[in-house]
Amino acid sequence: MQKIKCENNQLFVPDQPTIPFIPGDGIGPEVWEATQAIVDAAVQKAYHGQKAITWMEIAAGEKSAQNSGEWLPQATLDTIREYIVAIKGPLTTPVGGGIRSLNVTLRKTLDLFVCLRPIRWFEGVAAPVREPQLIDLIIFRENTEDLYAGIEYAAGTPENQIMLDFFKEKFPKDFAKIRFPENVGLGVKPISKQGSERLVRAAINYAIKNHRKTVTLVHKGNIMKFTEGAFRNWGYDLAESEFSSMVFTKRQWETIKKEEGEAVADEYKKEALRNNKIWINDVITDAAFQQVLLYPADFDVIASTNLNGDYLSDAIAAQVGGIGIAPGANINMDTQVAIFEATHGTAPAIAGKDIANPSSLLLSAEMMLIYIGWTEAAEMILSALKKTIKQKFLTADLALYVPNAELMGTKAFTEKIIKNMD
Repeated sequence: MQKIKCENNQLFVPDQPTIPFIPGDGIGPEVWEATQAIVDAAVQKAYHGQKAITWMEIAAGEKSAQNSGEWLPQATLDTIREYIVAIKGPLTTPVGGGIRSLNVTLRKTLDLFVCLRPIRWFEGVAAPVREPQLIDLIIFRENTEDLYAGIEYAAGTPENQIMLDFFKEKFPKDFAKIRFPENVGLGVKPISKQGSERLVRAAINYAIKNHRKTVTLVHKGNIMKFTEGAFRNWGYDLAESEFSSMVFTKRQWETIKKEEGEAVADEYKKEALRNNKIWINDVITDAAFQQVLLYPADFDVIASTNLNGDYLSDAIAAQVGGIGIAPGANINMDTQVAIFEATHGTAPAIAGKDIANPSSLLLSAEMMLIYIGWTEAAEMILSALKKTIKQKFLTADLALYVPNAELMGTKAFTEKIIKNMD
Protein backbone atom coordinates (compact mmCIF):
# COMPACT_ATOMS: atom_id res chain seq x y z
CA MET A 1 0.00 0.00 0.00
CA GLN A 2 1.35 3.40 -0.99
CA LYS A 3 0.86 6.05 1.66
CA ILE A 4 0.54 9.80 1.48
CA LYS A 5 3.39 11.35 3.46
CA CYS A 6 3.82 14.73 5.11
CA GLU A 7 7.25 16.33 5.47
CA ASN A 8 7.87 19.94 6.52
CA ASN A 9 4.14 20.64 6.36
CA GLN A 10 3.96 19.48 2.74
CA LEU A 11 2.08 16.50 1.34
CA PHE A 12 3.81 13.97 -0.88
CA VAL A 13 1.24 11.94 -2.80
CA PRO A 14 2.16 8.75 -4.70
CA ASP A 15 0.39 7.81 -7.92
CA GLN A 16 -1.46 4.95 -6.22
CA PRO A 17 -2.28 6.29 -2.73
CA THR A 18 -4.32 4.30 -0.23
CA ILE A 19 -7.09 6.45 1.24
CA PRO A 20 -9.17 5.20 4.20
CA PHE A 21 -12.92 5.69 4.06
CA ILE A 22 -15.86 5.31 6.46
CA PRO A 23 -19.08 4.62 4.51
CA GLY A 24 -21.23 6.01 7.32
CA ASP A 25 -24.69 5.18 8.65
CA GLY A 26 -28.18 5.55 7.23
CA ILE A 27 -27.81 6.82 3.67
CA GLY A 28 -24.04 6.81 4.13
CA PRO A 29 -23.29 3.59 2.21
CA GLU A 30 -25.43 4.74 -0.73
CA VAL A 31 -23.86 8.18 -1.06
CA TRP A 32 -20.42 6.66 -0.54
CA GLU A 33 -20.96 4.08 -3.28
CA ALA A 34 -21.99 6.90 -5.63
CA THR A 35 -19.06 9.08 -4.64
CA GLN A 36 -16.51 6.30 -5.03
CA ALA A 37 -17.81 5.42 -8.50
CA ILE A 38 -17.63 9.04 -9.67
CA VAL A 39 -14.20 9.68 -8.17
CA ASP A 40 -12.77 6.50 -9.68
CA ALA A 41 -14.21 7.42 -13.07
CA ALA A 42 -12.81 10.95 -12.89
CA VAL A 43 -9.34 9.77 -11.86
CA GLN A 44 -9.32 7.20 -14.66
CA LYS A 45 -10.43 9.73 -17.28
CA ALA A 46 -8.09 12.46 -16.04
CA TYR A 47 -4.93 10.35 -15.76
CA HIS A 48 -5.61 7.43 -18.14
CA GLY A 49 -4.68 4.77 -15.62
CA GLN A 50 -1.43 6.41 -14.50
CA LYS A 51 -3.02 7.34 -11.18
CA ALA A 52 -5.60 5.54 -9.05
CA ILE A 53 -6.84 5.50 -5.48
CA THR A 54 -6.82 2.31 -3.43
CA TRP A 55 -9.74 2.58 -1.02
CA MET A 56 -9.46 1.06 2.44
CA GLU A 57 -12.58 0.79 4.62
CA ILE A 58 -12.14 1.59 8.30
CA ALA A 59 -14.65 1.16 11.12
CA ALA A 60 -16.83 3.73 12.85
CA GLY A 61 -20.51 4.20 13.61
CA GLU A 62 -23.36 1.73 13.86
CA LYS A 63 -21.72 -0.97 11.74
CA SER A 64 -18.62 -0.85 13.91
CA ALA A 65 -20.68 -0.94 17.12
CA GLN A 66 -22.57 -4.01 15.89
CA ASN A 67 -19.40 -5.82 14.82
CA SER A 68 -17.05 -4.99 17.68
CA GLY A 69 -19.03 -3.11 20.31
CA GLU A 70 -16.95 0.00 19.63
CA TRP A 71 -18.41 3.08 17.95
CA LEU A 72 -14.97 4.49 17.19
CA PRO A 73 -12.11 1.96 17.52
CA GLN A 74 -8.62 3.17 18.34
CA ALA A 75 -7.40 1.39 15.20
CA THR A 76 -9.50 3.77 13.10
CA LEU A 77 -7.89 6.82 14.68
CA ASP A 78 -4.42 5.30 14.25
CA THR A 79 -5.09 4.50 10.59
CA ILE A 80 -6.22 8.05 9.80
CA ARG A 81 -3.08 9.44 11.44
CA GLU A 82 -0.94 6.99 9.48
CA TYR A 83 -2.54 7.58 6.07
CA ILE A 84 -3.12 11.33 6.66
CA VAL A 85 -6.09 11.80 4.29
CA ALA A 86 -9.48 10.12 4.81
CA ILE A 87 -13.11 10.56 3.79
CA LYS A 88 -16.35 9.66 5.56
CA GLY A 89 -20.08 9.55 5.17
CA PRO A 90 -22.53 10.74 7.87
CA LEU A 91 -22.34 9.01 11.25
CA THR A 92 -25.03 8.37 13.85
CA THR A 93 -24.63 10.04 17.24
CA PRO A 94 -24.79 7.24 19.84
CA VAL A 95 -27.79 7.36 22.18
CA GLY A 96 -27.06 7.28 25.91
CA GLY A 97 -23.74 7.65 27.70
CA GLY A 98 -20.21 7.54 26.35
CA ILE A 99 -19.37 9.33 23.11
CA ARG A 100 -21.45 12.47 22.61
CA SER A 101 -20.75 12.77 18.90
CA LEU A 102 -18.51 10.68 16.69
CA ASN A 103 -17.83 13.68 14.47
CA VAL A 104 -16.76 15.86 17.39
CA THR A 105 -14.67 13.03 18.83
CA LEU A 106 -12.82 12.56 15.55
CA ARG A 107 -12.11 16.28 15.28
CA LYS A 108 -10.91 16.67 18.85
CA THR A 109 -8.90 13.43 19.12
CA LEU A 110 -7.06 14.08 15.86
CA ASP A 111 -6.85 17.83 16.61
CA LEU A 112 -8.49 18.73 13.30
CA PHE A 113 -8.78 22.35 14.31
CA VAL A 114 -10.13 23.74 11.02
CA CYS A 115 -13.62 22.88 9.84
CA LEU A 116 -13.51 24.04 6.23
CA ARG A 117 -16.85 24.72 4.55
CA PRO A 118 -16.93 26.18 1.00
CA ILE A 119 -20.37 27.46 0.06
CA ARG A 120 -21.33 28.29 -3.52
CA TRP A 121 -24.38 28.14 -5.74
CA PHE A 122 -24.86 25.75 -8.65
CA GLU A 123 -26.91 27.03 -11.56
CA GLY A 124 -30.17 25.10 -11.67
CA VAL A 125 -30.53 24.58 -7.91
CA ALA A 126 -33.58 26.28 -6.39
CA ALA A 127 -32.54 28.78 -3.72
CA PRO A 128 -34.65 30.88 -1.34
CA VAL A 129 -32.74 34.10 -2.06
CA ARG A 130 -32.92 36.29 -5.16
CA GLU A 131 -29.23 36.28 -6.05
CA PRO A 132 -27.64 33.05 -4.82
CA GLN A 133 -24.91 33.46 -7.43
CA LEU A 134 -23.40 36.18 -5.24
CA ILE A 135 -22.54 33.61 -2.57
CA ASP A 136 -19.07 32.18 -3.02
CA LEU A 137 -17.35 32.01 0.33
CA ILE A 138 -15.27 29.79 2.58
CA ILE A 139 -15.93 29.32 6.28
CA PHE A 140 -13.04 28.51 8.62
CA ARG A 141 -14.74 27.27 11.78
CA GLU A 142 -12.60 26.58 14.84
CA ASN A 143 -13.17 22.91 15.58
CA THR A 144 -11.82 22.00 19.01
CA GLU A 145 -12.80 24.65 21.58
CA ASP A 146 -15.84 26.73 22.59
CA LEU A 147 -18.95 24.95 23.86
CA TYR A 148 -17.98 21.88 21.81
CA ALA A 149 -15.23 21.18 24.32
CA GLY A 150 -18.03 19.42 26.20
CA ILE A 151 -17.38 20.82 29.69
CA GLU A 152 -20.83 20.71 31.26
CA TYR A 153 -22.28 19.85 34.65
CA ALA A 154 -25.88 18.67 34.92
CA ALA A 155 -28.18 20.32 37.43
CA GLY A 156 -28.25 18.50 40.76
CA THR A 157 -24.96 16.62 40.33
CA PRO A 158 -22.08 16.77 42.84
CA GLU A 159 -19.83 18.30 40.17
CA ASN A 160 -22.37 21.03 39.52
CA GLN A 161 -22.62 21.79 43.23
CA ILE A 162 -18.82 22.06 43.53
CA MET A 163 -18.86 24.68 40.78
CA LEU A 164 -21.73 26.58 42.42
CA ASP A 165 -20.05 26.54 45.83
CA PHE A 166 -16.79 27.75 44.27
CA PHE A 167 -18.47 30.70 42.58
CA LYS A 168 -20.51 31.53 45.66
CA GLU A 169 -17.39 31.64 47.84
CA LYS A 170 -14.78 33.08 45.46
CA PHE A 171 -16.83 35.20 43.04
CA PRO A 172 -20.08 36.22 44.78
CA LYS A 173 -20.84 38.92 42.19
CA ASP A 174 -20.67 36.35 39.40
CA PHE A 175 -22.66 33.87 41.46
CA ALA A 176 -25.40 36.50 41.79
CA LYS A 177 -25.78 36.48 37.99
CA ILE A 178 -27.05 32.90 38.12
CA ARG A 179 -30.80 33.40 38.18
CA PHE A 180 -31.88 30.02 39.58
CA PRO A 181 -28.86 28.39 41.27
CA GLU A 182 -30.93 25.68 42.93
CA ASN A 183 -31.65 24.03 39.56
CA VAL A 184 -29.18 25.11 36.90
CA GLY A 185 -26.97 23.38 34.38
CA LEU A 186 -23.48 24.82 34.01
CA GLY A 187 -21.09 24.90 31.08
CA VAL A 188 -17.58 26.21 30.50
CA LYS A 189 -16.67 27.95 27.24
CA PRO A 190 -12.90 27.72 26.59
CA ILE A 191 -11.45 29.88 23.81
CA SER A 192 -7.67 30.15 23.82
CA LYS A 193 -5.14 32.42 22.20
CA GLN A 194 -3.36 29.47 20.59
CA GLY A 195 -6.60 27.99 19.24
CA SER A 196 -7.75 31.34 17.88
CA GLU A 197 -4.41 32.17 16.29
CA ARG A 198 -3.98 28.92 14.41
CA LEU A 199 -7.51 29.16 13.03
CA VAL A 200 -7.10 32.76 11.85
CA ARG A 201 -3.63 31.99 10.48
CA ALA A 202 -5.10 29.17 8.39
CA ALA A 203 -7.85 31.46 7.06
CA ILE A 204 -5.42 34.21 6.05
CA ASN A 205 -3.01 31.75 4.43
CA TYR A 206 -5.92 30.33 2.44
CA ALA A 207 -6.96 33.82 1.35
CA ILE A 208 -3.43 34.60 0.19
CA LYS A 209 -3.00 31.31 -1.68
CA ASN A 210 -6.39 31.52 -3.38
CA HIS A 211 -6.38 35.26 -4.11
CA ARG A 212 -9.32 36.02 -1.83
CA LYS A 213 -9.78 39.68 -0.92
CA THR A 214 -11.41 39.66 2.52
CA VAL A 215 -11.19 37.71 5.78
CA THR A 216 -14.02 38.42 8.22
CA LEU A 217 -13.77 37.49 11.90
CA VAL A 218 -17.24 36.56 13.16
CA HIS A 219 -17.76 36.69 16.93
CA LYS A 220 -20.08 37.74 19.75
CA GLY A 221 -17.44 39.81 21.50
CA ASN A 222 -19.82 42.59 22.47
CA ILE A 223 -21.31 40.22 25.08
CA MET A 224 -18.63 37.57 25.74
CA LYS A 225 -15.68 39.92 25.89
CA PHE A 226 -13.02 37.54 27.20
CA THR A 227 -13.81 34.58 24.94
CA GLU A 228 -15.46 35.79 21.72
CA GLY A 229 -14.00 39.26 22.11
CA ALA A 230 -10.57 37.78 22.75
CA PHE A 231 -10.92 35.70 19.56
CA ARG A 232 -11.41 38.95 17.64
CA ASN A 233 -8.49 40.71 19.30
CA TRP A 234 -6.12 37.76 18.96
CA GLY A 235 -7.13 37.48 15.31
CA TYR A 236 -6.26 41.11 14.64
CA ASP A 237 -3.01 40.80 16.62
CA LEU A 238 -1.93 37.83 14.53
CA ALA A 239 -2.90 39.44 11.22
CA GLU A 240 -0.99 42.63 12.00
CA SER A 241 2.12 40.87 13.34
CA GLU A 242 2.55 37.85 11.05
CA PHE A 243 1.01 39.24 7.84
CA SER A 244 1.75 42.96 8.15
CA SER A 245 2.92 43.35 4.54
CA MET A 246 -0.06 41.47 3.10
CA VAL A 247 -3.09 42.74 5.04
CA PHE A 248 -4.84 45.90 6.15
CA THR A 249 -7.18 45.56 9.12
CA LYS A 250 -10.34 47.27 10.22
CA ARG A 251 -8.63 47.90 13.55
CA GLN A 252 -5.82 49.77 11.77
CA TRP A 253 -8.43 51.73 9.84
CA GLU A 254 -10.20 52.65 13.09
CA THR A 255 -6.92 53.84 14.66
CA ILE A 256 -6.13 56.06 11.67
CA LYS A 257 -9.70 57.36 11.67
CA LYS A 258 -9.42 58.33 15.33
CA GLU A 259 -6.07 60.07 14.86
CA GLU A 260 -6.36 61.60 11.38
CA GLY A 261 -10.01 61.42 10.36
CA GLU A 262 -12.20 59.10 8.31
CA ALA A 263 -11.17 60.49 4.93
CA VAL A 264 -7.51 59.76 5.60
CA ALA A 265 -8.35 56.29 6.92
CA ASP A 266 -10.33 55.56 3.76
CA GLU A 267 -7.38 56.60 1.60
CA TYR A 268 -5.12 54.21 3.50
CA LYS A 269 -7.63 51.43 2.91
CA LYS A 270 -7.98 52.23 -0.81
CA GLU A 271 -4.21 52.24 -1.22
CA ALA A 272 -3.91 48.91 0.59
CA LEU A 273 -6.56 47.31 -1.63
CA ARG A 274 -4.91 48.75 -4.75
CA ASN A 275 -1.78 46.93 -3.64
CA ASN A 276 -3.77 43.69 -3.34
CA LYS A 277 -3.63 43.59 0.43
CA ILE A 278 -6.30 41.48 2.12
CA TRP A 279 -8.92 43.39 4.09
CA ILE A 280 -9.29 41.90 7.58
CA ASN A 281 -12.49 42.98 9.30
CA ASP A 282 -14.90 41.68 11.93
CA VAL A 283 -18.66 41.40 12.32
CA ILE A 284 -20.81 40.62 15.36
CA THR A 285 -22.49 37.22 14.87
CA ASP A 286 -26.11 38.36 14.70
CA ALA A 287 -25.16 41.15 12.29
CA ALA A 288 -23.28 38.61 10.17
CA PHE A 289 -26.44 36.53 9.74
CA GLN A 290 -28.25 39.61 8.47
CA GLN A 291 -25.46 40.93 6.28
CA VAL A 292 -24.77 37.63 4.54
CA LEU A 293 -28.41 37.69 3.44
CA LEU A 294 -28.44 41.34 2.37
CA TYR A 295 -24.87 41.74 1.10
CA PRO A 296 -23.48 38.26 0.36
CA ALA A 297 -20.86 39.58 -2.06
CA ASP A 298 -19.16 41.37 0.86
CA PHE A 299 -18.11 38.02 2.35
CA ASP A 300 -15.20 36.05 1.02
CA VAL A 301 -13.44 34.09 3.80
CA ILE A 302 -15.05 33.85 7.24
CA ALA A 303 -13.11 32.85 10.36
CA SER A 304 -15.27 32.08 13.36
CA THR A 305 -15.47 30.43 16.72
CA ASN A 306 -16.89 26.91 16.87
CA LEU A 307 -20.57 27.43 17.66
CA ASN A 308 -20.94 30.51 15.46
CA GLY A 309 -19.33 28.64 12.59
CA ASP A 310 -21.72 25.74 13.06
CA TYR A 311 -24.74 28.02 12.85
CA LEU A 312 -23.40 30.10 9.97
CA SER A 313 -22.26 27.25 7.75
CA ASP A 314 -25.66 25.57 7.69
CA ALA A 315 -27.58 28.84 7.44
CA ILE A 316 -25.54 30.09 4.49
CA ALA A 317 -25.74 26.67 2.83
CA ALA A 318 -29.52 27.02 2.98
CA GLN A 319 -29.22 30.15 0.83
CA VAL A 320 -27.76 28.09 -2.04
CA GLY A 321 -30.06 25.08 -1.79
CA GLY A 322 -29.21 23.33 1.48
CA ILE A 323 -26.54 21.19 3.09
CA GLY A 324 -27.29 18.39 0.62
CA ILE A 325 -25.01 20.22 -1.79
CA ALA A 326 -22.50 21.63 0.71
CA PRO A 327 -19.13 19.90 1.25
CA GLY A 328 -16.87 19.97 4.29
CA ALA A 329 -13.47 19.01 5.62
CA ASN A 330 -11.77 18.84 9.00
CA ILE A 331 -8.05 19.56 8.80
CA ASN A 332 -5.02 20.00 11.00
CA MET A 333 -3.02 22.57 9.05
CA ASP A 334 0.17 21.59 10.91
CA THR A 335 0.16 17.80 10.52
CA GLN A 336 -1.96 17.97 7.31
CA VAL A 337 -4.18 15.16 8.66
CA ALA A 338 -7.60 15.69 7.07
CA ILE A 339 -11.01 14.05 7.00
CA PHE A 340 -13.37 15.07 4.22
CA GLU A 341 -17.02 14.47 5.03
CA ALA A 342 -20.66 14.79 4.09
CA THR A 343 -22.11 17.72 6.02
CA HIS A 344 -25.63 16.31 6.32
CA GLY A 345 -27.05 13.68 8.68
CA THR A 346 -27.72 9.98 8.23
CA ALA A 347 -31.38 10.43 7.12
CA PRO A 348 -32.44 6.90 8.17
CA ALA A 349 -36.01 7.46 6.89
CA ILE A 350 -34.80 7.39 3.27
CA ALA A 351 -31.93 4.91 3.65
CA GLY A 352 -31.99 2.10 1.09
CA LYS A 353 -34.60 3.80 -1.11
CA ASP A 354 -32.23 5.01 -3.85
CA ILE A 355 -33.30 8.64 -3.43
CA ALA A 356 -30.40 10.14 -1.45
CA ASN A 357 -28.41 13.01 -2.93
CA PRO A 358 -24.66 12.19 -2.96
CA SER A 359 -23.58 15.74 -3.84
CA SER A 360 -22.34 16.77 -0.39
CA LEU A 361 -19.98 13.81 -0.10
CA LEU A 362 -19.06 14.05 -3.78
CA LEU A 363 -18.08 17.71 -3.44
CA SER A 364 -16.13 16.81 -0.30
CA ALA A 365 -14.26 14.25 -2.42
CA GLU A 366 -13.64 16.99 -4.98
CA MET A 367 -12.10 19.05 -2.15
CA MET A 368 -10.01 16.03 -1.20
CA LEU A 369 -8.66 15.66 -4.72
CA ILE A 370 -7.66 19.33 -4.74
CA TYR A 371 -6.03 18.83 -1.34
CA ILE A 372 -3.80 16.03 -2.66
CA GLY A 373 -3.02 17.98 -5.83
CA TRP A 374 -5.14 16.00 -8.28
CA THR A 375 -6.87 19.09 -9.61
CA GLU A 376 -7.61 17.71 -13.08
CA ALA A 377 -9.84 14.97 -11.64
CA ALA A 378 -11.43 17.45 -9.25
CA GLU A 379 -12.28 19.84 -12.08
CA MET A 380 -13.76 16.98 -14.07
CA ILE A 381 -16.10 16.09 -11.17
CA LEU A 382 -17.14 19.68 -10.59
CA SER A 383 -17.78 20.32 -14.27
CA ALA A 384 -19.85 17.13 -14.66
CA LEU A 385 -21.94 17.88 -11.56
CA LYS A 386 -22.61 21.44 -12.73
CA LYS A 387 -23.64 20.15 -16.15
CA THR A 388 -25.94 17.50 -14.67
CA ILE A 389 -27.70 20.00 -12.42
CA LYS A 390 -28.02 22.58 -15.19
CA GLN A 391 -29.62 19.90 -17.37
CA LYS A 392 -32.20 19.46 -14.56
CA PHE A 393 -31.33 15.85 -13.84
CA LEU A 394 -31.88 16.05 -10.09
CA THR A 395 -32.38 13.94 -6.99
CA ALA A 396 -35.62 14.44 -5.07
CA ASP A 397 -34.30 17.08 -2.64
CA LEU A 398 -32.96 19.24 -5.46
CA ALA A 399 -35.88 18.68 -7.84
CA LEU A 400 -38.54 19.76 -5.35
CA TYR A 401 -38.76 23.41 -6.48
CA VAL A 402 -37.30 23.16 -9.98
CA PRO A 403 -39.89 23.25 -12.81
CA ASN A 404 -39.57 20.50 -15.41
CA ALA A 405 -36.83 18.72 -13.49
CA GLU A 406 -36.22 15.07 -14.32
CA LEU A 407 -36.30 13.20 -11.03
CA MET A 408 -33.45 10.74 -10.63
CA GLY A 409 -32.53 8.17 -8.03
CA THR A 410 -29.08 8.03 -6.48
CA LYS A 411 -27.76 5.44 -8.94
CA ALA A 412 -29.18 7.15 -12.04
CA PHE A 413 -27.84 10.53 -10.85
CA THR A 414 -24.43 8.93 -10.40
CA GLU A 415 -24.49 7.42 -13.88
CA LYS A 416 -25.52 10.76 -15.40
CA ILE A 417 -22.61 12.59 -13.72
CA ILE A 418 -20.14 9.99 -14.99
CA LYS A 419 -21.60 10.24 -18.49
CA ASN A 420 -21.28 14.03 -18.35
CA MET A 421 -17.53 13.69 -17.87
CA ASP A 422 -17.21 12.75 -21.55
